[in-house]
Amino acid sequence: MPNFSPPQETFDGAFICAFGTLYSEEIHHIRKVGIGVMSNYSSYLPIVSSIVSFIFAFFVFKRYIARRGPHLLLWGIGLIFYGIGGFCEAYYTLLGWNPLVFRFWYLCGAILVAAWLGQGTVYLLVRRPMVAHILMIILGLASLFAAWQVFHVQLDPSHMTSSVHTGSELSGTAILSPGVRSLTPFFNAYGTVTLVGGAIYSAYIFWRKRVLPHRAVGNVLIATGAILPAFGGAFSRFGIPGALYWSELLGAIIMFIGFVRATTPMAAKKVQERTELKPG
Repeated sequence: MPNFSPPQETFDGAFICAFGTLYSEEIHHIRKVGIGVMSNYSSYLPIVSSIVSFIFAFFVFKRYIARRGPHLLLWGIGLIFYGIGGFCEAYYTLLGWNPLVFRFWYLCGAILVAAWLGQGTVYLLVRRPMVAHILMIILGLASLFAAWQVFHVQLDPSHMTSSVHTGSELSGTAILSPGVRSLTPFFNAYGTVTLVGGAIYSAYIFWRKRVLPHRAVGNVLIATGAILPAFGGAFSRFGIPGALYWSELLGAIIMFIGFVRATTPMAAKKVQERTELKPG
């Protein structure tokens, strides 16, 4: 009997054609990823966080002009970085992928924020200005190096959809060039150590000498607000939508309250009353 079965090449060609069509559609989707992926109210949280951060930065800079103090200047700069990060997330969520926006997000939001906020705490608490100045020089040079690296890195947004991360939020997985992402832990570790260390040190000084309670409370709030987005990012990696954006908004609010508290001495009468109420 004659063989009426189509040749294997026909099936292979049809499969390749179908696969190519699906792959093309996927690439088209990736290019527009971010548009409509978070259509609910949480899509607008990053822009709210950005606006809140910039408003808070304005008041911190205003306080700096009135009272001076490098800690206020650095906290204000840190809030600007925080606001830029939020703006970039809002842009991506509402308008889609843009490589320049991603670079600003990764530099300001993922690398610099915690370190510069922590440097402000260093200036507030370190008694020897020379130590703070040396650390500031190191941080400044490291930040310039990080900026050069980030703006020369190769990017591929399709990598943001290759894991548990759905691509609905910006992720460092879009970075292809080696070595760039390894910079982030060093900056964040410095920021964490200085922020948390500053909070612990301030609390210890108050516990031991019953002085400067406003700094103890303020630094605890600043440390809490600065680290809160890290927990939100962890929940986001487990697929919890909106966790990162909510944590960033709450973090900005808590940090600003901490800035005001740390730089506003408490009334002596209130401090004495609170001290007398404590046992022992």
